[in-house]
Amino acid sequence: MRSFMYGAATLALSTAAAQAGGIERTNQSALILFEPGNVFELSLAYVDPSLSGENISPPFPAQDIGDVGEDFWLPSFALKYDLNDKIALAFIYDRPYGADVAYESGNFPLGGTTAEAQTHALTALVKYKFNDNFSVFGGLRQQKAEGTIHLEGLAYGAVSGYTVDLDGTWATGYVLGAAYEKPEIALRVALTYNSSISHDMDTTESGPLVDPDGSGPIPGLPLLNGTSSTEVKIPESWNLEFQTGVAQDTLVFGSVRWVKHSQFRVDPDEFVNVTGGGLIDLEDTTTYTLGVGHRFNDKFSGSVSVTYEPDGDELVSPLAPKTGYTQLRLGGSYKITDRVTLAGGVSHFWLGDAKPETGTPDVARADFTDNTAWGVGFKVSYNF
Repeated sequence: MRSFMYGAATLALSTAAAQAGGIERTNQSALILFEPGNVFELSLAYVDPSLSGENISPPFPAQDIGDVGEDFWLPSFALKYDLNDKIALAFIYDRPYGADVAYESGNFPLGGTTAEAQTHALTALVKYKFNDNFSVFGGLRQQKAEGTIHLEGLAYGAVSGYTVDLDGTWATGYVLGAAYEKPEIALRVALTYNSSISHDMDTTESGPLVDPDGSGPIPGLPLLNGTSSTEVKIPESWNLEFQTGVAQDTLVFGSVRWVKHSQFRVDPDEFVNVTGGGLIDLEDTTTYTLGVGHRFNDKFSGSVSVTYEPDGDELVSPLAPKTGYTQLRLGGSYKITDRVTLAGGVSHFWLGDAKPETGTPDVARADFTDNTAWGVGFKVSYNF
């Protein structure tokens, strides 16, 4: 029952948070620390968002906006090892945050705008078990972040054609947590804190405000070119994860995740000097998950869950043209041998409606409605 308890709650793999908060792609769970015995897991998820809308920017002509959401892959792996009956270690690789957005060039207000960003995280954890009921855990997370943003389209006015490249840098954060368990009823409640991680990124900005012959800036206008360092903070978060048996071979599981997305800002020096503001402004999010898992026999288990993130302000950055979502997730696992288990999950997302704006206060440039996404993931686990 305990092995099934862990497996059913994680069948969805990395697709669990792949559309959350605009930039979040995994939920940075530490649940592998509670897997019985020693285990190595290898996972791969694929997510395909469909984000389309229409131009609502007079005097620009009415115009459909094709799909701006790029598909992406999420590889990950995790190793958990028991030193003894009280101390367990874990090592995890994942890609917790990212962005892939591209507006087709034929769109007048936003055409040609793109954003690409990715992170790579290595997390080392240790758990200490006081007794059968209480444990604490924590560790360090080493993370690389990098990205490129290009603004283009008539809605951006004088800064149309601006590009910023943020070179990849490594930075360190930490993880702290505690858990209460009652094994006889398959109960566990775990609270995890993931610290923010601050990256000082070498930055190269280039922009359109130069003379046609390239000799220098237009008189009286600042030059949107330069190199500097930009602090980009990956946001802190809290995970409250729980599960409990409710009947023979059946459990209920869920989570509440809060992320301080407002900490994530991209404010390059020259862009701020010209516009007075930064490139990205996100809202904090709280995401709720509730599901049920059932073991049908000694080899096969299944689960179904629903995740909900409430809508925020409908005025959003064109680089994250949605707010909130609802997700339905189905999963299953099959025990191939005593040591090898294959799990898979499929998710469908209903994405919240949003209206991208480009800096002019409370003026929407486009309307994104009735958008969706889907994701699929597979995981192979080896117990040793």
